[in-house]
Amino acid sequence: MGLRWSRITPQLAMLPAVAIMVTAFLGSIGWTIFMSFTRSRRLPEYVIDWDRPFRQYERLFGDAGWNISLNNLVVLAFGSALAIFVGFILAALIERERRGEDFFRTVFLYPLAVSLIVTGVAWRWIFNPQYGIQHLLQSMGFENASFNWLNDPSTAMYAIIIASVWQSSGFYMALMLAGLKGINTEIWSAARIDGVGLFRVYIEIIIPMMKFTFLTCAILLSLGVIKAFDIILAMTNGGPGQSTWVPAYFTINAMSQKGNLGYASAAATMMLLITLAVFLPLVALTAWQQRVAKRGAN
Repeated sequence: MGLRWSRITPQLAMLPAVAIMVTAFLGSIGWTIFMSFTRSRRLPEYVIDWDRPFRQYERLFGDAGWNISLNNLVVLAFGSALAIFVGFILAALIERERRGEDFFRTVFLYPLAVSLIVTGVAWRWIFNPQYGIQHLLQSMGFENASFNWLNDPSTAMYAIIIASVWQSSGFYMALMLAGLKGINTEIWSAARIDGVGLFRVYIEIIIPMMKFTFLTCAILLSLGVIKAFDIILAMTNGGPGQSTWVPAYFTINAMSQKGNLGYASAAATMMLLITLAVFLPLVALTAWQQRVAKRGAN
């Protein structure tokens, strides 16, 4: 009895801290949702606008900036998915060639140690026409070379995607490498004996076995894309015009520039719904697949 109580006591001691964290988390979400139904501007009004409770949401979806930010969110999500593909390629190369594994793993993980603000500033220099890639190409004799992507509304988002992929590929490489190391070496030996090509082994055997790793990467990528703000601020500050606005940038801009708390709360609430729409199905799919795998094992 004494041993059992000694195990339970530390868990009971953690309950107040857990309760405070949960209350703060749910309270902040509830407060934001509540504010989105009020006429709050720079200062909060704690009365719901019952005449037009969805006033802020009507304004939100009638705002061209919000619609642009949603379109850019989709573009950023699909573009940033390249980081998972690049991470898998790097992990496969490192796994196949064991020599220098620690060195290459450190090199590819280095961008992750750099903050998104620093990454954005560095890539802003790279895309700067005066001393970036364009200047380098022109100094090499390619006088008509043009690489001024950040000043062109049609290419600015692609420049941000390149910077994002560079920054996060090492992280997904580490996850993929851990997944590859968990695969039984006998699978490789059996494939080699059967004369199965390396490409077919990856496509038909290895990748299906790593589906949970890919799913984990997809969840983390989705959450990162939805809250993307730092790199946008550092590279373009939302420009040119509103061409690189994303929901997080729009929300903070609504509060800091327009000074409209209710409007910003409506945008934040929509970001929460987007997160739930992406996150919950992926979690449910993971739980269902794990349940199916356990039934198959039994």
